[in-house]
Amino acid sequence: MRLTELQRTIIRQTVSSIVGPDARVILFGSRLDDSARGGDLDLLVESDELPTLMQRSRIKLALESSLVMPVDILVIQRGAQPTAFQRIALATGAPLGGT
Repeated sequence: MRLTELQRTIIRQTVSSIVGPDARVILFGSRLDDSARGGDLDLLVESDELPTLMQRSRIKLALESSLVMPVDILVIQRGAQPTAFQRIALATGAPLGGT
């Protein structure tokens, strides 16, 4: 995983402050590959309430500003049937913390 502990903490705290403490953050995509270079930050945010477009925008802007890298946010409501892309993120991703 190509994220420092500080970066992981910033991600968890940002998502928690915007979506709520029940949010679970899963990293997926190229940042999981230690041999890769560059790339954006792909996150799946899972919570009891589906995060709104405004919440997703706030997360994206806050993380891009503090981490200085492009961020893509995917969301899912806990217990909802995942789309094909969400299933891939859930199956291949690594949780960063949360419930």
